Amino acid sequence: MSTSTRPAVSLEARFATELPELAIPWQAETSPEPRILVLNEALATELGLDPGWLRTPEGVDLLTGRSVPADATPVAQAYAGHQFGAYSPRLGDGRALLLGELLDPVGRRRDLHLKGSGRTPFARGGDGLATVGPMLREHVVSEAMHALGIPTTRSLGVVATGRWVQRRTTLPGALLARVAGSHLRVGTFQFARATGDVGLLRRLADHAIDRHHPEAAGSEDRYAALLRSVVADQASLVARWMLVGFVHGVMNTDNTTISGETIDYGPCAFLDRYDPATVYSSIDTEGRYAYGNQPAVARWNMARLAEAMLPLLHEEEDRAVEIAVEAVEAFVPAYGASWSTGMRAKLGLPAQVTAADADSLTEELLVLLQEHRVDHTSFFRSLGAVARGDTDATRRAGADPAAFEAWFRRWLPLQPDAASMDRVNPVHIPRNHLVEEALDAAVEGDLTPVDRLLEAVTDPYVERPSLERYAGPAPADLGPYVTFCGT
Repeated sequence: MSTSTRPAVSLEARFATELPELAIPWQAETSPEPRILVLNEALATELGLDPGWLRTPEGVDLLTGRSVPADATPVAQAYAGHQFGAYSPRLGDGRALLLGELLDPVGRRRDLHLKGSGRTPFARGGDGLATVGPMLREHVVSEAMHALGIPTTRSLGVVATGRWVQRRTTLPGALLARVAGSHLRVGTFQFARATGDVGLLRRLADHAIDRHHPEAAGSEDRYAALLRSVVADQASLVARWMLVGFVHGVMNTDNTTISGETIDYGPCAFLDRYDPATVYSSIDTEGRYAYGNQPAVARWNMARLAEAMLPLLHEEEDRAVEIAVEAVEAFVPAYGASWSTGMRAKLGLPAQVTAADADSLTEELLVLLQEHRVDHTSFFRSLGAVARGDTDATRRAGADPAAFEAWFRRWLPLQPDAASMDRVNPVHIPRNHLVEEALDAAVEGDLTPVDRLLEAVTDPYVERPSLERYAGPAPADLGPYVTFCGT
């Protein structure tokens, strides 16, 4: 593959051009000694980029924002947001830049965005930088989520900057090149509404419809249709999180996308033992974003989006509120349908099993999992083996079969489909202890554990003897697991 000439890379600037009130032109800080730590070659190819060229000095300059195409207009995006329930009117990309929008070979428009690229006018008191561990965490977890079929932003690569960054200790700096359908957030709408400029709010909504919800354009009530579409997408997204045991950790409205993609993998983690009250984030002292609270929080965030959109929904305020309430109330049944469908698949239930019986089985099982402190991922994966007649599989997954005997007597006569269960119950997730092990090694300069972890989580449904340690539950003596935002 030739790397001697620069391929034609174009970055459009529709967001910056159409919504200049929400975009401050800015440049990334120069990285003293940039070096690629990990490059997502498959994603690069999907985007129409040459992975070989991206590894050249010119390619690294693109990934760090040092050199961008002539047509690009890098900007820091403005947005507001509710953070742990408290409204902040001016957040924005404090340490990030939207370099521009790529059109991939099939015509999809996607943002190319940097995280950790230096201070911007939105930085407030921060230094605008990022470190190796949190940026690699986002790379690993976002690629795992993609492999699990969950809508997500994705990491194109992580680049060490050659700069030392002061946190609790001095750590090696890095930045992330992130790809997304867009970086429009509920907080973007909140910021636009707070300006009092209804024309700006309308242009933002039109921009969102064009990029993510074109079906709304043909509706007589296009903005209500947009709101309904976002609500439906968020309901589906959070149901998928819950089905795999993903805990986002910081579901602020500025971390809730209009595209329906998962964004910002700060204090995120996956369940070990099943418990709805699980909180991993060091800053979530009240448990607002606990695993079991995520559906309710997502609905609350949709209510904040509806509030921001009220001037677009109807000229009469009372009618606008009615439309907003109706749209937000649709979250609960939409989430319930996605969750129930997903649980039927995880349990391998045939179509003739009634919804009531399926829900009853699910509720009984989740009570047992919590009561007996059973590992979420390992248990559900073991059910495929149990359906094939291996009744000791749950023991190997860390669960006492006797505790589940009565439940098995209800479930097994339904003839669950083991093969279909194996297609939705993963062997591999980014196990929390293995993520920390890999990140600690990377900070010390050894990327082999990160590469090995990626090998496991990017092919999550396939059992491989060589990766057996990546499939097991957390060690019994692990103790409480705590994650940090990494800012």
